[in-house]
Amino acid sequence: MKNIKWIFVIYSLAAVAAMCSIGLAVGIRSIPLALISMLALVLVMGNGFKTKKKMREQGLL
Repeated sequence: MKNIKWIFVIYSLAAVAAMCSIGLAVGIRSIPLALISMLALVLVMGNGFKTKKKMREQGLL
């Protein structure tokens, strides 16, 4: 088994938390919380992909 890249575990857990908060916002009918959660999801996923690209270019993946 290969080494675990913990930064990607953290990014994936943050993305799951953002997705759950979107569901929570829909459940309580809070538009501002839903928008903030969607923004958080986009930022977390974007940073995750950017980090993956950077590590791939450096030969760390």
